Amino acid sequence: MSSALRVWNGLRRCQVWLVFAFLLLAVAPAQAIQSVRIPLDATAIDLTKAVENYGAQGDRLLVSTAPGSDGIVRRIEVRALEPGSHPNWIVFALTNDTDEQIERLVVAPHFRLVGSGVIWPDLGASRISAITASQSFPPERVDSPDADVFRLTIDPGTTVTYVAELRSATLPQLYLWQPDAYKDKLISLSLYKGIVIGVAGLLALFLTIVFVVKGAVIFPAAAALAWAVLAYVCIDFGFWDKIFDTSAQADRVWRAGAETSLAATLLVFLFAYLNLNRWHVRASRVAIGWLVFLVALIGLAVFDAPIAAGVARISLATVAAVGFILVLYLSTHGYDRAVMLIPTWFLLLVWVIAAGFTVTGSLTNDLVSPALIGGLVLIVMLIGFTVMQNAFAGGGLGNGAISDSERKALALTGCGDIIFDWDVESDRVYVSPEVETQLGLYRGELEGPASKWLDILHPFERDRYRASLDTMLEQRRGRINQEFRLRAADGHYFWFLLKARPVIGPEGEVIRVIGTLADVTEQKTAQTRLLHDAVHDNLTGLPNRELFFDRLDAALKLSHTDAQIRPTVICIDIDRFKHINETVGFSAGDSILLTIARRLGRILKPQDTLARLSSDQFAAVVISESETDHIIAIANVIRRAVSTPVTFGQNEVPLTASIGLALFDPQLHANREDMLNDAEIAVRHGKRIGGNRIEVFRPSMRTVRSDRLTLETDLRRALDRGEMHILFQPIIRLEDRTVAGFEALMRWDHPRLGRLSPAEFIPVAEETGAIVDLGLFAMERTARELSAWQAALDLDPPLFASVNISSRQLLRHDLLQDVRAVLSRWKIARGTLKLELTEGLVMENPEYAAQILTRIHEFGAGLCLDDFGTGYSSLAYLQRFPFDTIKIDRSFVHHNGKGARPIILRSIVTLAHDLGMDIVAEGAETESDAIELSQLGCEYAQGYVFGHPMSANEARKLVGAAQAAA
Repeated sequence: MSSALRVWNGLRRCQVWLVFAFLLLAVAPAQAIQSVRIPLDATAIDLTKAVENYGAQGDRLLVSTAPGSDGIVRRIEVRALEPGSHPNWIVFALTNDTDEQIERLVVAPHFRLVGSGVIWPDLGASRISAITASQSFPPERVDSPDADVFRLTIDPGTTVTYVAELRSATLPQLYLWQPDAYKDKLISLSLYKGIVIGVAGLLALFLTIVFVVKGAVIFPAAAALAWAVLAYVCIDFGFWDKIFDTSAQADRVWRAGAETSLAATLLVFLFAYLNLNRWHVRASRVAIGWLVFLVALIGLAVFDAPIAAGVARISLATVAAVGFILVLYLSTHGYDRAVMLIPTWFLLLVWVIAAGFTVTGSLTNDLVSPALIGGLVLIVMLIGFTVMQNAFAGGGLGNGAISDSERKALALTGCGDIIFDWDVESDRVYVSPEVETQLGLYRGELEGPASKWLDILHPFERDRYRASLDTMLEQRRGRINQEFRLRAADGHYFWFLLKARPVIGPEGEVIRVIGTLADVTEQKTAQTRLLHDAVHDNLTGLPNRELFFDRLDAALKLSHTDAQIRPTVICIDIDRFKHINETVGFSAGDSILLTIARRLGRILKPQDTLARLSSDQFAAVVISESETDHIIAIANVIRRAVSTPVTFGQNEVPLTASIGLALFDPQLHANREDMLNDAEIAVRHGKRIGGNRIEVFRPSMRTVRSDRLTLETDLRRALDRGEMHILFQPIIRLEDRTVAGFEALMRWDHPRLGRLSPAEFIPVAEETGAIVDLGLFAMERTARELSAWQAALDLDPPLFASVNISSRQLLRHDLLQDVRAVLSRWKIARGTLKLELTEGLVMENPEYAAQILTRIHEFGAGLCLDDFGTGYSSLAYLQRFPFDTIKIDRSFVHHNGKGARPIILRSIVTLAHDLGMDIVAEGAETESDAIELSQLGCEYAQGYVFGHPMSANEARKLVGAAQAAA
């Protein structure tokens, strides 16, 4: 029993020692600290570096006190105010070695800009929860809005150790102040803070008022910056807490929001003042994105104030640095606003640098923080002065801060309108002197009674002018928006637009009519010209198809009400006008059309209508005559007038016309289109039987029109049915009368109409677009036969063959691909497949034709200029085209009326030889033609004397026979 009791007692002692050891570890005993001596004359002692910090080690702290006057180190234990809070602790000791009792204040500021940091800055909060003294009087908390203040009383000759429980992880600053000195400091700082806050508030209010008055965009930007600075100053000086009684945690959020707002408004001011959106669109995007980011930071400050404040401080420094670079850059480029901002922004950059040294702890003086706040207000004041100087140096007009009346006056001056002011009571009109100068009148000639204007108004506008003014006086409202013509001193009229409105007096009567006069003569002339051009031909000035139909429609409607009116449509089509254009040129062709238009205009009566429907087609609506004999007589006069030759230069151009008449028939001509179509059918019928005729429409002619439609339909299927054939007309070498080549000619073996010549179906093919497929077919067949001839016959030089090219083919880019494909498919000597183009076709677009023909020549095809001498081409252009052969038109080969060949033929031959080209003469019909052409120097000739167009087999036999004979 005794042994068991001893074991039990031993276990109890071990347990006690374990608990005691645990308690020793829990309360974390520390070594004794060094005390700070307090002189009587010291107003403030910095205790920041004299304290010992203890991390969160539990709810109790066991520390060793500083040695007392007896040299004994004691221990004290301190418990946290709130169990489980695990606070941080600081320990410091104070020694009073004087004979007097000392009373001091321990001050721990909630926030100091000094040493607050850039990344995750310390925005301040309540620092100390409680202070426990090792002896003497317990510390007494003193109420203070911006610091934790405790009153300490230390007896003479004692050393007291103090343990402070912290509410934050760090304690940036801790001071020991003499109470009276601390009170004096607070009083002096309060006065300084009041002055700074007052100046900042007045500055923000002043810029806001200026913004309301002026309205320019730089003023709200400057005002917003001033309000942001005011908010920051109020928060930093504690004025915000006095107004809203905020908590310490809320104060951190407000402080972070204020710093973020300061950075955002500074960015906005820089952007607005320098007007960066006009320099580059990217500047606007960067500024807007940056601003949105800063606005988002304000929201972030509610959740994490240090992060928001840290980013805001970096942004503020970035805006200052980037802004200074921009200001210097724009100043060197002559931007006056930037030049004016240089001193202020330089001070801002210096302020940012000083603030950077302060927050990083390089500057620790107590006066640094208030000085920085005052400097910030001073910088904003300078910014306000700069904005005001910029705004008023350029005048109110240049910065948009003008009244509505000033703006209207400026707009009136800028638009150049003339003032019209009628004083109704005195019946006196005032107008700007510009209108009198324009009309060639004396100064003041238009001033006087409103009725005086009736003398210079156009007679047609006088009633409208009088009615407009009278109506305004009677109705006492409304607007005048009328166009009038005023007569100048030389008798000409100018159009003016009068815009005016009444001014109502206090008794409800119209006392003035005021507005503007604008010269709209050019607009009216342009409108008249546009209206005229819309319904008239721009070459002859005659009505076009639209106006012609309108007049014809009116005549048909009139015929329903008056049986005596029987309108007739006369259609006039110039025969072979396309050939005339190719012969004399397009400018001469236009002159011929003008001459014909004048001739026709003299024949018809005023009630009749003459119009130009297309390039060579005229039409007339005749209502002056209703008898058929009289109408036919008019048509004969028209034919004789057109048939009179037109002299152009020294040449006479003979003309003929096909005329079709559509006499009025109510059953046949239900609308205007039918009547014109019938007249055109009669014209085509006359052209079909030779032209230079007058044909009266008969219903049976419509079947002929249907035959043309059938021909167009059959032409589309002719190639598929194998109805198209290529014939070859020989081209003879005049030197030895051997076959040198052939010209490919197309024939159409129509199943119903028989063999048709190109003159019968080529125009239809060009109108329908089938000419492209026909041309490719002719080129392909000719290349195939030429390849076979050259393979079978060993001739030097080799045979050549020429194929005609139409305008539709030349204008298509596919022509190059077609020529290349044909040349690659068939083995043909270079330059022997010749493409024939007429002179008129090439000169339609010489620049484009030169490019296309050069490419074709590079592919290996020959080029032949057909009908040379009949056009109006320039020799300079002729040298640019890569032609190797010239084909002389048959009109130069035939004898003239005196029995001799035209002298120009010899000149053409000489010119072609000088250009290094071969010559082929068309139309050789007799042996004498061949002999004379050879004597003139022509290398080749073709005509009926050498052979008619033949099939490919016949051409082969002809070549073979010629080779055998040789």
